[in-house]
Amino acid sequence: MGAGKSTIGRRLANQLGMDFADADVEIERAADHTINEIFERFGEDYFRDGERRVIARLLDGPQLVLATGGGAFMDPETRALMAAKAVTIWLRVDVDILVERCNRRDSRPLLKGVDVRETLLSLMKVRYPVYEQADITVDGNRGPHDLVVDKILNRLHEFGIGTKEDGTSRP
Repeated sequence: MGAGKSTIGRRLANQLGMDFADADVEIERAADHTINEIFERFGEDYFRDGERRVIARLLDGPQLVLATGGGAFMDPETRALMAAKAVTIWLRVDVDILVERCNRRDSRPLLKGVDVRETLLSLMKVRYPVYEQADITVDGNRGPHDLVVDKILNRLHEFGIGTKEDGTSRP
């Protein structure tokens, strides 16, 4: 939460000439409910099941840049699906920056009515060892988003993404 997945993802998709999708937006569209409503009415397990189905559908479609919520990669089935069908990227951001960004919005279900810093630190302890399984890790701390996108593009070249068949970079 607050790592900049959607902002960075849109810019990355633009640079790659691909479509962009935000899994949370797609989940809301499919469920005809907001993420908060899904959590409140049906619980996190129900949300994660829907999230897994939406991500599977998106990964079966045309190649795109997909921003997923932080919990998606924690689900072993969803993580295996992403590992098989995508290049995964972890935007690693310092806790102080995440706290600052998360405090700007109150739409994050896991942060409602709790100490944001303590909750993020608890999530980091559990999630970061799993996030380390991502194919690419890029620090997304302060600085221009375009710099983060450039770092990702450089790493994606290792996977043959963002290059033309003759080895030159995409415009």
